[in-house]
Amino acid sequence: MTFEAERLHRQRLLSRRALLRSLLLAASLPAARLHAAPDPQAAIPLPLSYDLQRTDEPGKGTIILAGGCYWGMQAVYQHVKGVTNVTAGYTGGLKSTASYAKVTGDPSTGHAEAVLIEYDTAKLTLGDLLQIFFFVAHDPTQLNRQGPDVGPQYRSSIFTDVVEEKRVAVTYMNDIDAAKLLPHPIATKLRDRFPFYPAEGYQQNYVQNHPTQRYVLYNDRPKIARLKALFPALYREVPLRYEPEERKRRKLLPIPDATGKGEASS
Repeated sequence: MTFEAERLHRQRLLSRRALLRSLLLAASLPAARLHAAPDPQAAIPLPLSYDLQRTDEPGKGTIILAGGCYWGMQAVYQHVKGVTNVTAGYTGGLKSTASYAKVTGDPSTGHAEAVLIEYDTAKLTLGDLLQIFFFVAHDPTQLNRQGPDVGPQYRSSIFTDVVEEKRVAVTYMNDIDAAKLLPHPIATKLRDRFPFYPAEGYQQNYVQNHPTQRYVLYNDRPKIARLKALFPALYREVPLRYEPEERKRRKLLPIPDATGKGEASS
């Protein structure tokens, strides 16, 4: 990490601490009170009638979701069964501005902190992921902010070019608002998919690598506890760890034999 990135990193944490005291009470409340629902399990509808169906055979699905600081978003989905990889990163702006220092320091980059979720379509549907998105991973009623993090880079958005995925997302948001399952209308925006740029290595697996950091304790760990309470069938006790694409590709490369020729790995 460069000196400037480290300075901005520390500045971000310090600005958050100024707001943490006002969030302590909210962070300690159970999920039902946070979402103003007396029965949180009953307040989470399964969009069975219009959700995409699970596939008979394993398949790879992807979705890009933005919901505030990507530390907590990544940590939540790393605990979901059927998710195969979660990458923290930036989307919505140019490659030249896709860095932690620029995105957190300049709200005009167009980027949102986001996560690229890869999942097995035989085990999860888009509806499963959106339930967690709206009721666990973040507060979708906040506009251009999420808790102590303020600015359009912390906006709530769903990025997809798939027409059927757009239909599911819009219908689900309309149903949640119509049933008044959240204390305020949903502020989440549906956007076409932009290029996604993975965040720096030290930003990946941040909650796992810094479990006792104050920001993580008050903002991210409660989300993981809420996931376990509301979705026990989907909860994975041991979380995934982010794996860079190049490392996954290396695993598939043939292993050279004694002659120097490639030999298929077992």
